[in-house]
Amino acid sequence: MNKTDNDWSTPENEVLQRARELVERGDRGVLATVVDVEGSAYRRPGAKMLVSEDGTEVGHITAGCLEDEVQRLAADVLASGEPRLETYDLMPEADDDVWGLGVGCNGVIDILLEPLDEGYRPVLDAVGDGRDLGVVTVTDGPGDLVGTRAYYDPEADGFDVDDDAEFSFDPLQEVVAPLLADGTSETVVVDDVSIFVDSHRSPDDLVVVGTGNDVRPIIELGTMADFRVTVVGFRGATATSDRFPNAADVRSTSPARIRDTLNFDADTYVVVATHNFVDDRIVVDELLRTKVPYIGLMGPHERFEEMLDDFKTEGKTFSSDELTRLFTPVGLDLGGGSPYQIALSIVSEIVAVRNDRDPKHLREREGTIHDRVTPSMDTD
Repeated sequence: MNKTDNDWSTPENEVLQRARELVERGDRGVLATVVDVEGSAYRRPGAKMLVSEDGTEVGHITAGCLEDEVQRLAADVLASGEPRLETYDLMPEADDDVWGLGVGCNGVIDILLEPLDEGYRPVLDAVGDGRDLGVVTVTDGPGDLVGTRAYYDPEADGFDVDDDAEFSFDPLQEVVAPLLADGTSETVVVDDVSIFVDSHRSPDDLVVVGTGNDVRPIIELGTMADFRVTVVGFRGATATSDRFPNAADVRSTSPARIRDTLNFDADTYVVVATHNFVDDRIVVDELLRTKVPYIGLMGPHERFEEMLDDFKTEGKTFSSDELTRLFTPVGLDLGGGSPYQIALSIVSEIVAVRNDRDPKHLREREGTIHDRVTPSMDTD
């Protein structure tokens, strides 16, 4: 198989970036997307895998159960030039001699395989430009509807669809908008037509303030967790892209001007790791003036208490709502002390905050691991 371990774990947005590069080169490929799951599965709807004509794979849709099968089918899709929907029953009690052996998922998975060409350009351009886009694709229905696609632009609050399309996507707007806002992909049924709503959201930003060696694992793990990671350094010399090649961007500024350097919004998460008390204090003060939902501050709790005393001396106090966004000591209590273990605890905490989760053992969670969204709509 023509796949490296790193290609297997490629984040979704990077899979689409690679797809964009393929199309721009004029090469052919197939994009496989999980469009529906019944029961349990390793990946949720929206998970993607790119198969190039030469067999190169990027991304994954299962833990390894179906990737070889999808690569085989990709050759058929390229030959026909037509999209194809495949259903795999991985339940232990399934009758199928191959897929009913409990090979990993205990669920029924629908996978849409589409030839990747210029028709997918609106999606690839949106991903390249960092814009949100909702993609609705017919996966099952009468006639030649399968593969019919439209695009929902949240800024225009409407669909972009071919004039000669045989199906009206307008009734879907009330479903697509909230799914896109939540970053959730689901299959819905309208008048006996199954339609996959694929939410493409630009990655959330993770800003790491500091240029010490300890931020490298945070950058690496943050990138693999599908964040767009920016490093911010002070005093210039160490804030370079050569020093942090895994970061999407590297900036140099001063603590007091950090808000002038980047846009800190509600989709931005920040880790402050300068290990300089004065710099940290200024940065925390600046960040608490923004809408960021997470400010992780390196250092022991006593250090933060000292910081609050200094603020109080200057006549500055913070509300409970402001302090709720401040996490110090930073990270979850995983018990590890190596650089990667510390970085794992930090990135895990950020993911939990982003997903509005109270971290605990999954065995203690009632119901499904992933929240299930049941879209509802009134087509009358």
